[in-house]
Amino acid sequence: MTYAIKVEVHDLDATQFEFADQKTMYGGKRIQARDTVYIFASENEGGPGLIARGVVASATPSPKIAGLERQTPRVSLTIKRTGTAMRRLGRAELKPFKNWNDGRPETELNFKYYRQATNKIVGLSDSAAAFLETFFSQ
Repeated sequence: MTYAIKVEVHDLDATQFEFADQKTMYGGKRIQARDTVYIFASENEGGPGLIARGVVASATPSPKIAGLERQTPRVSLTIKRTGTAMRRLGRAELKPFKNWNDGRPETELNFKYYRQATNKIVGLSDSAAAFLETFFSQ
């Protein structure tokens, strides 16, 4: 399976990323070791959007908090970088894709990341993964 994470990134050039207790949506809670993940440096925290592709080295579900009835699943990840984005993809580039039913990979990304702009891990369709892969080819 392929995933994407939008998160605050402190070192855009890191070869390995550690992200603790990240919110999951749209199938993101199923992420596991050896899955491919695309990393978006959150623009809410000053990042540029898509920065890297990586492989999950470890994925550990965060324990639920006792006494809370409704909780969004969270996961802690270690990701090893396998590629660097060659061109920009962020909120400005995805904003025009608002027809939620058009089936375009750009629309899927806009819906999952910017309709509700919180940072999160999301599962991707094959078409969205193929679209993101074009940002790593020369």
